[in-house]
Amino acid sequence: MVSNTLKVVLKQNGSILTLLGILEIIPCMVSMLYHEWYSSVGFLFSSILISTTGILLSTLFTDADEPHYNQSLIIAASGWLCLTLLGSLPFFFIAIITPQDVMNQFIPVNAAYSESSLVFFRSPLHCFFESMSGFTTTGLTMAVHEPSVGKGVLFYRSFIQWIGGAGFIVMVLAVFKQTSGKSAILLYGSESNGLKLRPRVIETARAIWKVYLLITLFSVFYLFVGTLLILPDYPLKDNIFDAINHAMAGQSTGGFSTLDDSIAGYNSVKMDMLLLLPMILGSFSIPFYYKVIFEQKISEIWKDIQTRSLIIAFVVGCVIQSLLLLRAEIVPNPVREGVFQFISAMSTTGWQTSNIGNWDWISILFIVSAGMFIGGASGATVGGIKIIRALIIKKGLRWQINKTFLSEHTVKSIRFNGKSLLPEEMYEEFTKAASMAIMFFLLILGSSVITTFCTGSDYSIADALFESTSAQATVGLSTGITDPSMSPVLELVYIFQMWAGRLEIIPVFAMIRAIFMGVNPKII
Repeated sequence: MVSNTLKVVLKQNGSILTLLGILEIIPCMVSMLYHEWYSSVGFLFSSILISTTGILLSTLFTDADEPHYNQSLIIAASGWLCLTLLGSLPFFFIAIITPQDVMNQFIPVNAAYSESSLVFFRSPLHCFFESMSGFTTTGLTMAVHEPSVGKGVLFYRSFIQWIGGAGFIVMVLAVFKQTSGKSAILLYGSESNGLKLRPRVIETARAIWKVYLLITLFSVFYLFVGTLLILPDYPLKDNIFDAINHAMAGQSTGGFSTLDDSIAGYNSVKMDMLLLLPMILGSFSIPFYYKVIFEQKISEIWKDIQTRSLIIAFVVGCVIQSLLLLRAEIVPNPVREGVFQFISAMSTTGWQTSNIGNWDWISILFIVSAGMFIGGASGATVGGIKIIRALIIKKGLRWQINKTFLSEHTVKSIRFNGKSLLPEEMYEEFTKAASMAIMFFLLILGSSVITTFCTGSDYSIADALFESTSAQATVGLSTGITDPSMSPVLELVYIFQMWAGRLEIIPVFAMIRAIFMGVNPKII
């Protein structure tokens, strides 16, 4: 007999998979546009299979109850797991049905390699890794030479980052109307920060996607015109394709690229500078954009604590990172590489222009701790612990120290983010932020140990720490550890980290707890 919780979870997962199946038609059409017939068949077959699975689940469990709070967390974790598992099917099907000679036609003329990277997706584990990296907006990849996988697959990689960026459950709420108000609030809060832009959650979900689409379209136009001016000889069709894909990857802070060697493939200082803006825009919160664009509160650009702090952090971090690389004398362009890589790290975008595997350990430690671990704004598409939590921890530590000098009868409020908090409220916020940071750090630490064990003497401890943080914080920068030849155990560890990092750990642990201990409350 199927338990009530399982019925609720399967019903909601049915909606998620139904929408995913419908969306698979878009990369199918892109493949047809480029006459990539095997890819289009792979996407079409995946679309039918995924949407059929979703419809069956929704139909079989149509009488399931509306989710409660603990069930909504399980839905978020299991939904994303199902999303990425079935979202990996197109990679696998396309790699299996595409003949080798057709694959090799995707290889650019005069390329230094002779085998299409599509062959790596004949491994289901690599497909799962790529899908998880895409939907969680991480950007670590098994496509060694990206241009050799075909335009359809390249678009799909960017597309799943874009739809995963603002939240797939949020998209389901925006599209489908069958969820009640209370249930919608729980599902929305399980995946996002719970902040409402409009009175109703469904309206909030639609507002989020409206803002998200608007900023993405601006980035498409900005990148197309910028590339046209900087690289006038760059083929027009490639410019349009790159602009669309990089705009989706930039706004979602995903970091997949259409180029071999990521953004370094342009081999242009001006293109590096051009691509800084999409990364910075992606690191700001969607509620911030809503206030500025739709409520015309221009003062929020400096008044919003997260936006202001990020601007300051970008400037200060870029200066320090550049000075560290300059001191180490290990890269040819320390300022250019330091600025680009720090912004890429803190925005958790993951576009790469530098061989980070050659950096000294101090430069790596700084970009890990000050950039990737913290990340961008809460309410954005970024990873990391989010800058608002870093600010709460900083404020909380100062408060803990200062309160020792107060008398026991003093009642003092704490000012934070324009609000006055009582000591109990500050303590609660500080505890939640610190707990998240500790869990985040412990997962990175455990992964770093496993990485060191699996890579042996090929990579340093600093490299292992960097790669593990990149996976956990959904950044996508790499020292070279992530590769189709990597240990399957390590690949599974990074998959788990990307999954947990995207959902901020708690929903994943709630699902694991439910599997082994059930959903009934127990004494802790």
